[in-house]
Amino acid sequence: MHGFANPKRFLNIARWLTPLLLVSGLLIAGGALAWGYFMVPPDRLMGDTVRILFLHVPSAWLGMGGWSAIAISSLVFLVWRHPLASLAARGAAVPGLVFTAICLVTGSIWGRPTWGTWWVWDGRLTSMLVLLFLYIAYIALAQAVSREGGSSRIPAIFGLVGAINIPIINRSVVWWNSLHQPPSITMGKSAIDIEFLVPLLVAVLGFSLLFGGVVLARMRTLLAEIQAEARLRRKALG
Repeated sequence: MHGFANPKRFLNIARWLTPLLLVSGLLIAGGALAWGYFMVPPDRLMGDTVRILFLHVPSAWLGMGGWSAIAISSLVFLVWRHPLASLAARGAAVPGLVFTAICLVTGSIWGRPTWGTWWVWDGRLTSMLVLLFLYIAYIALAQAVSREGGSSRIPAIFGLVGAINIPIINRSVVWWNSLHQPPSITMGKSAIDIEFLVPLLVAVLGFSLLFGGVVLARMRTLLAEIQAEARLRRKALG
């Protein structure tokens, strides 16, 4: 693993892997959304509103997955001082924020015909909103540390502490009386009909590839900024 933390080796891999992930993710996600929106039949209870499932669920999973990536990268940075770990955490923050926002917006749109309201202070919705604010705070903190020259351990510690919210989101519909439906997919079984499950899983795959491509692209950008700043500093000293 430490071999991949070498910036030059990372850039050599990311240079061809980034466009591969972005293009394949766009194609697979776009195909899955077209499949779900135009080919899957309406649900017998929710009708055509069920089609938002194919965007809402992948966004929710990747919103939580993004912070999980921040927490893991932060742990690696704090324990092993991996050179690119903090960049990986920062790279996952913006796409994680975007998917969390999409999850909240699509959930509100789905909730209006299902619950009769755009928003309720439900355990799942509220903890997901907290995740959105955590992303905003992390991005602001990481940018401030980078700009002002503070310790990069500060956003890493924040990334670990914020991970407490992930199991709360996951178990909120079990722990509290909730309008939100209970988990439809658990280990080894699914309550979703196969006609909906297959395009949903394809959508998750596509958006996950897209997420990975964006993270790599952001890491390359952040690394280029650091290298450019280092060259300017050397010129100023020389």
